[in-house]
Amino acid sequence: MARTELLFGAGQVGMARWKTFLSHEVTPRFPDGLTVLDGYGQWKAPNGKISAERSRVLLLWHAPGADADARIDVIRDAYKKQFHQLSVMRVDSVDCVSF
Repeated sequence: MARTELLFGAGQVGMARWKTFLSHEVTPRFPDGLTVLDGYGQWKAPNGKISAERSRVLLLWHAPGADADARIDVIRDAYKKQFHQLSVMRVDSVDCVSF
C-alpha cells in the first residue's frame, strides 16, 4: 500500500479546530482509517526566519494512484487556506501492510 505522511503546523490550531478539520476534510476522503501523532518541529520560512511550533503528523495508508493523490492535495490546500499556513509537508512511501 502507499503510505502518505502529512505534517501540519499546529501552533495556532487547537484540538477542537483540528478535530473539525479531520471530520470535514480528511475522513470523507479517507474513511478507511488514519493515525494522527502529536509532535514538535521547526522549519526555515522563505524569509529566512526559523519557526518552531507544535505539529501534527497524519498517517494515511491507501491504494496508490492519481485519485488518492488528488484527495491528498485537496486536504493540504484546505489546511493551508483555513489556517493560513505556507505549506503542509508531504512524504510518500510504499509499505507492506497486513491487518
